[in-house]
Amino acid sequence: MKPLFWIGVLSAALGLISFVVPIPHTEREGFSVGGMSMGVTTQRSQIVSPIISAVLIMGGAGMMIAGRNRK
Repeated sequence: MKPLFWIGVLSAALGLISFVVPIPHTEREGFSVGGMSMGVTTQRSQIVSPIISAVLIMGGAGMMIAGRNRK
């Protein structure tokens, strides 16, 4: 099969996964004085916007249609 088809499959799969799997994000803020340091680490997870996920799925479907083999 053509590479465009497989790129479309990958894009559609990423779009479907992005509906469910959150993206973790860690931030560290603090300061250090001499040999002592003090800080706070925060962790949060964000889910990708459904609009972006839908665009990935529709774009992947379009690439799969454009890249399919015709006999």
